[in-house]
Amino acid sequence: MKVLHIDSSSTGAASVSRELTAAVVQALRQADPGLEVRYRDLIAQPPAHLDGALLQSLRPQPGTVLPDDAEFRKEVAYTDELLEEFLAADVVVVGAPMYNFSIPSQLKAWIDRVAQAGKTFRYTANGPEGLAGDKKVVIVSSRGGKYVGTPIETMLDHQESYLRAVFGFFGVVDVDILRAEGVALGTEARAEAVEEALQRAGLLAGELAAVA
Repeated sequence: MKVLHIDSSSTGAASVSRELTAAVVQALRQADPGLEVRYRDLIAQPPAHLDGALLQSLRPQPGTVLPDDAEFRKEVAYTDELLEEFLAADVVVVGAPMYNFSIPSQLKAWIDRVAQAGKTFRYTANGPEGLAGDKKVVIVSSRGGKYVGTPIETMLDHQESYLRAVFGFFGVVDVDILRAEGVALGTEARAEAVEEALQRAGLLAGELAAVA
């Protein structure tokens, strides 16, 4: 089984999402010693946000003239690398902390690189069709506050809802959320949230290994 492990938290060793993605992958390794893991730290090597030239290279229009220089070719090659490792993965574990009700901009930049017509989705006469549905996605969600089941959840959750929509657009229907909420509400609340999520991480890894 091939796993793509993605982290996008900027808080390093203090990151809850990094702790939890590592726990998921470690549990998968224990269940499957032959596991192939590709790790992508979007903070250590952040994808640049799309500029005009790179956007045109991903969505070419008639008459488009692209730069012919080493830096642009490097960016195109990096984009190809990100896309290929996503498509090759059987399981994608995405660390996605909530930043200001949404996701880190580095994770959004990664999504912008892999959202490619003809590769991860296509448009048809019947509407868009996902092309990358042959995988499992685990979204590791960490949140400072508590939102699930509250009156403000729909209004403020542009994190989990957005990621579900994006991966759904890519055709992925097998999406699990591993969530730790309220981690900024004090030491005890953080510890409880992390412990509960760690227990769920072990169960989830066992479920994944059983069907691999």
